[in-house]
Amino acid sequence: MPPTNATYHHGDLRAACLSSALELLEKGGARALSLRAVARRAGVSPAAPYRHYADREALVSAVAAVGYRELAERLAAAHPAPSTPEQLASVGVAYVQFALEQPALFRMMFGEPCDRDNDERVAATAAVSLYLREIVARCFPHADAEALAPAIWALVHGLAFLHLDGKLDAPTPAAVADRVTAAIHGLLSATAGD
Repeated sequence: MPPTNATYHHGDLRAACLSSALELLEKGGARALSLRAVARRAGVSPAAPYRHYADREALVSAVAAVGYRELAERLAAAHPAPSTPEQLASVGVAYVQFALEQPALFRMMFGEPCDRDNDERVAATAAVSLYLREIVARCFPHADAEALAPAIWALVHGLAFLHLDGKLDAPTPAAVADRVTAAIHGLLSATAGD
């Protein structure tokens, strides 16, 4: 018979903890995330996750980094190098669709306190931010990308939360896409008139 502590050893503890955290998040939202719950789900001792995560904020930061990488992949899949307002709108639609398909992860990425010194999370958020600035610079070479990129991000991000919170009625993904596209074109038209 194996020793009783055999269940506490794991080949890739960090990956198991992240996987367990994502499963818990999917099933119970951010409130379900704790190092103890992650340990239980991963089948390791309650102290094991502390080898990789000092506290809940560190765990949340690691999960948020996964979310930001997934979001970046989704945006790049919508269009790897958008250079027109229409292509920019397709990226905005992908952003909102990501939020609607993974609401618990999206809410946690933007609503939970994170460790500001977590290199992985900082790099992942910086990649998304840089991607958005580069889009704006390509689409609007004469505009101030540093000013316009956050405005477009804020618009799309706000639309994502308005849909998540049920404040905007859009019964189908096509209706969501139409609304996001119209909002981006509306902002760009208003900005062009200045």
